[in-house]
Amino acid sequence: MQMRFARRIKSFHSRCFRSRQIEPIANISPTKTTITKKPSTPSSSTTDSTIVKCNMAITTHMRNGQCDLALGVFKAMPRRTPVSWNAMVSGYLSNERFNLAREVFDKMPERDLVSWNVMISGYVRNGNLGAARSLFDLMPERDVVSWNAMLSGYAQNGYVDEARRVFDEMPVKNTISWNGILAAYVQNGRIEEASLLFESKPDWHVVSWNCLMGGYVRKRRLGDARRIFDRMPVRDEVSWNTMISGYAQDGKLSEARILFEESPIRDVFMWTAMVSGYVQNGKVDEARRVFDEMPEKNSVSWNAMIAGYSQCKRIDMSRELFESMPCKNVSSWNTMITAYANNGEIAHARNFFDRMPRRDCISWAAIIAGYAQTGDREEALRLFIEMKRDGGRLNRSTFTCVLSTCADIAALELGMQTHGQLVKAGYESGCFVGNALLAMYCRCGCIDEAYNVFEDISDKDVVSWNTMIAGYARHGFGKEALQVFESMKSAGIKPDDVTMVGVLSACSHTGLVDRGTEYFHSMNQNYGITANSKHYTCMIDLLGRAGRLNDAQNLMNSMPFEPDAATWGALLGASRIHDNTELAEKAAEMIFEMEPENAGMYVLLSNLYAASGRWSDVSRMRLKMRATGVRKVPGYSWVEVQNKIHTFSVGDCTHQDTGRIYAFLEELDLRMKRVGYVCQTKLVLHDVDEEEKEHMLKYHSEKLAVAFGILNIPAGRPIRVMKNLRVCADCHTAIKHISNIVKRVIILRDSNRFHHFNGGVCSCGDYW
Repeated sequence: MQMRFARRIKSFHSRCFRSRQIEPIANISPTKTTITKKPSTPSSSTTDSTIVKCNMAITTHMRNGQCDLALGVFKAMPRRTPVSWNAMVSGYLSNERFNLAREVFDKMPERDLVSWNVMISGYVRNGNLGAARSLFDLMPERDVVSWNAMLSGYAQNGYVDEARRVFDEMPVKNTISWNGILAAYVQNGRIEEASLLFESKPDWHVVSWNCLMGGYVRKRRLGDARRIFDRMPVRDEVSWNTMISGYAQDGKLSEARILFEESPIRDVFMWTAMVSGYVQNGKVDEARRVFDEMPEKNSVSWNAMIAGYSQCKRIDMSRELFESMPCKNVSSWNTMITAYANNGEIAHARNFFDRMPRRDCISWAAIIAGYAQTGDREEALRLFIEMKRDGGRLNRSTFTCVLSTCADIAALELGMQTHGQLVKAGYESGCFVGNALLAMYCRCGCIDEAYNVFEDISDKDVVSWNTMIAGYARHGFGKEALQVFESMKSAGIKPDDVTMVGVLSACSHTGLVDRGTEYFHSMNQNYGITANSKHYTCMIDLLGRAGRLNDAQNLMNSMPFEPDAATWGALLGASRIHDNTELAEKAAEMIFEMEPENAGMYVLLSNLYAASGRWSDVSRMRLKMRATGVRKVPGYSWVEVQNKIHTFSVGDCTHQDTGRIYAFLEELDLRMKRVGYVCQTKLVLHDVDEEEKEHMLKYHSEKLAVAFGILNIPAGRPIRVMKNLRVCADCHTAIKHISNIVKRVIILRDSNRFHHFNGGVCSCGDYW
C-alpha cells in the first residue's frame, strides 16, 4: 500500500515538474494558480483527489525535513486549499524555518481557525510572546486551542501571572487548560497557589495528581507529597515512581523500600529509582544487591551503578561493570572518563576518551576538566581548541572549565576568544558562566573588563559579588572593593564569611587599618558572621603590615582557637617587612612544627638573615631544609604572546630569543641606573661579592618575562606577566623604573596579589 502511494506521488511529481518551473517562495501568489487548459477538463472529483495527494505529499516531505520538495509540490498544485497553506506553515515551523512560515501565512488568501492557531503556536515556540499575543488579539474567532496556546506560551516562559489571566478569561476550559495552569504554578515553584487551584476542582486526571505530587517532591515536602499520593483515586507507574524517587533522593530509603514492595507494578524505572537512591546515599553495596535482582535493566540502571562505584573510588568495579554492559551509550563512557579523571588517573581517562565511538559536549568537558585538575592546563586548552576545530558543541560546563583554566595560567587571549564564543552562544549573562568569566578577567589582570562583566550579569548571586570584591582587593584597589561591598548590601545580598575575607583583604592590601578593624568587630553584630581563622589572619596581616606588631600578637593571643600556619605566616611576613628578626624566628619555628615541608617560610626567614648579614644563619636554614628534605620551589614567570605561553626561570638561557632579551635587559639596566635605580643586593641569599649579587638579580624570571613582553607585544597593549612566587623587592623597584622608561603599562601577578606598574608607580603603593 505504501509502495503504491509512493509511486503515485513520484508520478505526480514528474508531471508537475515537467509542466512548470518552480518559482521562489516570494513569488507565491495568494490567488489561485492559473493553469493551462487542456482539451479535456478533469472532473471535480479528480482535481480534489489530486489536491489531497498533494497535501499528503507536502506533509510527508516536511516530516522528512525536505522543505524544498514540499515547496515544489505546493507551487505545482493546480489548486490550493487552506489545508495546503496550513501544511506549508506547519511544516516550516516544525523544521524551524520561522521566517518562511510567517511569509506563507501572510500570503494566505484565506485563513481558517487552524491557520491562526498554527501560527500562534509557532510564535510561542520561537519565544516571541509579544507577536503571539498580537496575532491572538487579531483573530476573528478563537477556540480552546487558541487560548491554550497562549496559556502554554506564558507558562513555559515563566510568566505565571499572565498565564493565569489568560486562564481566567477563557470562555471554555478543557483538561489541557486546567493542567496547563497547574503545571505553570508547579514548574515555577509556586506550590501553594498550585494547591489552592487543585482543591478548587474535584475531578482531576491522574496526570494532574502526579504533577502536584511531583512539585511537592521537588520542594522536599515529602509529607505533603505523600498526602497527595494517599488521596489519589487512581495511581499509575508515574505516581509510584515519583513517590519512591522522592523518598530515595531524600535519604528515606526504608520508606522508599516499603512503597517499592507495595507497588503493584515494578517497571525498570522503579527498580532504577531504588538503585539510584542507594547510590546517592552512599550505600553502594545495597544498590548492587537491588541491581542484581532487577529482571530488566536499561542504560540508566547500568550508568547509575557504575557512577555509584566511581563515587566511592571503587574504579575497578566501575570498569568491570562497564565492560560487561550490553547497552553502552555516551553517558556510560562519560561516567568512566569522569571517574578516572576525578581519581587523578588522567591517562586512563584519556584512553576511554580516545576509544569513544561518539562524543558529546559532556565528554569534552570531562576530559578538559580532568587535565585542568591534574595541573596539565596546556593540554586542557589544546583539547579545547581541538574541540572547537572538530565542531564540538560547547555547554556551560565546558565554558566554565576552560575559563577557569585560562585564569589559572593567565591565558588572556584564549580567555577573550572564549568570551566571544560565550556571547554567540547566549551564555554570557547567566550567573554560572558569568562568574567564571568574571574570575578569569580578575585573575588575568583585566580588572576593568572584569567589572564590565560583573555589571552585565543579570542576576548576581553572592559568588558574583565576592569575586568582584576579592578581585579589586588582589589588584590593590581597596576603595573600589569597599564600594562594591556597600553596593552589595544596598542590593539586599547578605554578606557571608567569604565576603568578609575579601573586604578585610582589601583593607590589608591598601593599609586601611581603621576601616578593617571596624568591619572585623562588627561582622557578627551586623551580619551574623562568626570570625574564623581566615578573618583573623587578614586582621593580623593588616595590623602587622601597618607596623602594629604588638597589636597583631595580642589579637592572635585572643583568638578562640589555636593559630594555624597561615596565621603565623602573616605574622612572619609582617616581621620581615619591619625587620623584626626575633618575632620572625618565633613565627617561623611555629610554622616549621605545623608544616615542616613549607619551603616558603624557610626562604622568608633566610631573607631576613641575609638582609642582616647573618650568613651563618642563612647556611643553617639551608642545612635544615636539606635535613628535612624540603626543596625550595623554583621561581618562574610566564607571559602570553599570540596564544602561546612563554615561561622563564632565573638566568634562563633556553628561550629562542635569549640573545635579544639579555641585550635589552643590559640596555634597560644602564638607563635605570641613570635615573637612580640601585640594585638591592642584600636580597641575595648567597655570601658572594656585590658584583656577583647584582648579576644574579639582573636576570630574575620576572625581568626576563617583562623584557620579552616589551619586545613582542605591540605598543599600547599592557604587558601581563605572571609569577608562581611573590615578586622580590628588587624586581618590584626595577619594573617601576622600566614602566616609566618604555612608557608601557606592566601588570604583574605574583602568588599574593597584582601589581599595576605605570609611569614609575605601582598600584600597591609599595605596600605589599
